[in-house]
Amino acid sequence: MTYISKAPLALSLSTLALASCANAEAGDSAAAASAEVELNIEPMGEFDRPWAIEFIPGSDTLAITEKAGTLKLMKTGTGEVTTVSGVPEVDYGGQGGFGDVAFLPSEANREDGRTIYLSWAEAGENDTRGAAVGRGTLVCNEDTDACAINDLKVIWRQGPKVTGKGHYSHRITFSPDEKYMFIASGDRQKLEPAQDRTNTLGSIVRLFPDGTIPTDNPMADEIEPNDEIWSYGHRNILGMDWDAQGRLWDMEHGPAGGDELNLVEAGANYGWPTRSYGKHYNGDPIPDHSADDGFNKPAIHWTPVIAPGDMIFYTGDMFGAWKGDALIAGLSSQAIVRVSIDGEKATETGRYAFDGRLRSIDEAPDGSIWVAEDGPEGRILKVSAQ
Repeated sequence: MTYISKAPLALSLSTLALASCANAEAGDSAAAASAEVELNIEPMGEFDRPWAIEFIPGSDTLAITEKAGTLKLMKTGTGEVTTVSGVPEVDYGGQGGFGDVAFLPSEANREDGRTIYLSWAEAGENDTRGAAVGRGTLVCNEDTDACAINDLKVIWRQGPKVTGKGHYSHRITFSPDEKYMFIASGDRQKLEPAQDRTNTLGSIVRLFPDGTIPTDNPMADEIEPNDEIWSYGHRNILGMDWDAQGRLWDMEHGPAGGDELNLVEAGANYGWPTRSYGKHYNGDPIPDHSADDGFNKPAIHWTPVIAPGDMIFYTGDMFGAWKGDALIAGLSSQAIVRVSIDGEKATETGRYAFDGRLRSIDEAPDGSIWVAEDGPEGRILKVSAQ
């Protein structure tokens, strides 16, 4: 095991919540600036390309996936870090490698090991690859502080495996009642498959937590893999979470412009690549959404992009004014972007600047916010109120 040195208040920033002019919908005015918020930002350690962070329910232990294929656990109270054995072999390169980590909140008081879910890029034949999700049991030995994943089994595979190393998405979330597991399946930079329901690229799939398929999915009467699909027409989803009303939202990268926050509905088509508020990287235009195009429209979109890395809905009390808002970890924007929800509408209400790209975000039991920086020496940062 190792210990992370925590220099107290090694980094303290006062940041302004900046007004956003990024919402590109015609006729929308710039989002109102929120009042100045002073944040205390404390580095908690450095990791090698951290991709996902997740607090283990009922504890102050933070699980951290490192993109090259390592899972680490950090006791945030002491800084002690343990490397977990029994992780899968990942196909590391490009945007691929280790992905998400998730737990069941209902197991917060479990003492004899708890269920752990992981996603990763998995190699296939003929230089192909795709996302996979596995389920196992995380067991830690109190005497040795050693932790291992036992009986890890793949319960879902993105299909088909294709060439390239981008847009896996592979975020995992559970419905508030834990009855269903939702997995983001990116378009793998192949565009048209997102509109083709004979595959799961560019989709959100809904499964039971054991990986079996519910018979009431929107396309359950069609042949697999259609029966897995909950929604489709997505590009590259890097954040999913549930609002206070129990509604699922996703945060996805647009192409050159057009990052989207979407309210996810059963059977809905979100238009990619037929419609987008961005354009192709080579400059080729993509038609914007129109009222009669038959696709679900984003609740808010951004041009210039914020390049989302992850998102959560904030539920704590430390930042009381933020309760119920979406907090988005921004990569190129190097900020936490705060979005307020009103029914099915969304408005950017704050942007809090950092000095690095933010890959992942989570809320601690005490209501503080934790973010992971992108890159080979990515810091884990604790964000609390001054």
